[in-house]
Amino acid sequence: MIKRTKKEPSKNAKLFWLVVRRTLITLLVILLFLVGSVYALGLTLANGPSPSLRDMLVLSAKQASATKWLPGLFLDEETINEIMANSEKVTVTEIDINDFKPKPPQGSDVSDGEEYDEWADYPEGVRLEFLQGSTYRAYLTVVKDPSRLFVGVCDNVGTAPQGMTIFQIAKKYDAHVVINAGEFPDNGSSPGNVPLGITYSQGTCVWDDNAYRTFIGIDKNNRLVVKEGMTKEEAEALNIRDGVCFQNGNVLITNENGKVQLHYSEGNVGAAQRTAIGQRADGTILLVVTDGRSAASIGASRNDIIDLLVSQGAVVAGMLDGGTSSLMYFDNYISRYHIDESTLDQYQLQGIVNKYKAFIPPRTMPTYFVVAKQEG
Repeated sequence: MIKRTKKEPSKNAKLFWLVVRRTLITLLVILLFLVGSVYALGLTLANGPSPSLRDMLVLSAKQASATKWLPGLFLDEETINEIMANSEKVTVTEIDINDFKPKPPQGSDVSDGEEYDEWADYPEGVRLEFLQGSTYRAYLTVVKDPSRLFVGVCDNVGTAPQGMTIFQIAKKYDAHVVINAGEFPDNGSSPGNVPLGITYSQGTCVWDDNAYRTFIGIDKNNRLVVKEGMTKEEAEALNIRDGVCFQNGNVLITNENGKVQLHYSEGNVGAAQRTAIGQRADGTILLVVTDGRSAASIGASRNDIIDLLVSQGAVVAGMLDGGTSSLMYFDNYISRYHIDESTLDQYQLQGIVNKYKAFIPPRTMPTYFVVAKQEG
């Protein structure tokens, strides 16, 4: 009988598995070090000498559904609630409406206060500006005729399996410009088929769940209406034709009796991707989207958006949904503004102007503000 002996691994195999083990151990040590360092940094920021930095990071994390849980790793619930409560405290500053004049576009050779024809090079009555703030990049669409603005909604809003992407909305309405609009239930993976709050689209109330939230809309006289809460009865009395809702406390600028009120919040310092809408005294519509979550553009605060809109002459304005919802589509902007395609990502090449920052494709949502193409 032949006795078989167990074959010993070759020296090369032994060396291979030794290298694999050591590599895995090294990677594990590095990972643990990084996790420990990030956690230690979080504790330092949360409990260190700079409450303003702490508050900014907490509010920034709370802006996105994917990171709402992060502050709880470093702070107790009472402290987080206090930071959130302070962010909701609003201080109203009044400015005379006669002081409002929009600034010339950044990069132009026109000085502040100098008369200029902002539409001379834009016969379509719509133009796009690329702006730079201290901590953010912003994209501003200026629309001369407010009657071209309306709320676009996904098919079968409220009952469809999911909402529509900004590209689908642009195609559905053959739009010149589209931005995201109202709030919707969101746990990070929402299908985006149901709005929150009363919603009007082209003269029809398409959704009413009795949620009393910040209302941002436009009436049949093409005036922007921004109010803390709106019922259907109030909307009908105000002749609302288009409008959506967002979280309470997102009135930015109001206008009463010749005075413009700026609703600043010194506690709301969170930097994030933002979307907002404003209107000048002459009816011109201002649509703003900012980048965020990158070294080149950390994001904008609530007060940053107010200041930006004021600089553009807005006398009424409201904040719209933000974070990964913040999107601006502009038809053929690459060729219209001679953009180098090599600098754009896959979504910008499809028509999105801002830098979309998320691990998922642009999400489906129930409502958008749409600017119709010029007739004729």
